[in-house]
Amino acid sequence: MEHAPRDKTGMKRALKLSALALVALALQGCLAKAAVDVVTLPVKAASRGVDLATESQSEADEKRGREIRKREERLGELQRDYDRAMDRCGRGNDTACEDAQTIRAEMKAIMPGVPVEPDGR
Repeated sequence: MEHAPRDKTGMKRALKLSALALVALALQGCLAKAAVDVVTLPVKAASRGVDLATESQSEADEKRGREIRKREERLGELQRDYDRAMDRCGRGNDTACEDAQTIRAEMKAIMPGVPVEPDGR
């Protein structure tokens, strides 16, 4: 019966060594992954910087569309202001006539930046 304690100690030692071997194998994969991540990090960072610095065609189209819509909205506001000023001008308000001229000049400046819609014929 004296051999029984040695067997338990040997068994515990074998289990510890097995666990240690499994941990070592698992860590090899982690270390390899970490090494790959460290090596590829500068490439990923550089490509992200290029992506941020360049504008795709669709992004440029979206940006242009937003700019056109803003101009169209502004042109609509100016048209309403111009119509009101012309109405007051027609009733003899000289200041409104001057305002209408100023508004019309701004409208003329904006119009070249707004594309003309086809008439659908």
